[in-house]
Amino acid sequence: SSGINAEWPLRPGSLYETERLIQRLTELDIDTHNVIVNQVVYPDKDKEGNVSCGLCGARHKMQSKYLDQITDLYEDFNVTVMPLLPREVKGVAMLQRYGAMLKDPPNMTECSVHDLLKDE
Repeated sequence: SSGINAEWPLRPGSLYETERLIQRLTELDIDTHNVIVNQVVYPDKDKEGNVSCGLCGARHKMQSKYLDQITDLYEDFNVTVMPLLPREVKGVAMLQRYGAMLKDPPNMTECSVHDLLKDE
């Protein structure tokens, strides 16, 4: 059987939903080897490295807890973490860029989400 990706935005309850989906797909003999964690907030930082948005920082802190759980729970899976982008993924050019990011996820410790779309 061919594989399938499980993709969910990272929010409360999404870990449970993902686990239920993977269990159901397994029951149907559908292999799942990839988990895509979507819409992860990476807050902008000022020149001193401080988070410049309190709300974004709080969201990132909450999501980090879930990312740690996903890393532990799905250690045998290919887990891809995708950032929340500053605009909707819409149109051929954005879909191509997003697809390229899925193949080669950006290192978000080295850039801002705004850097990912700079030349658009």
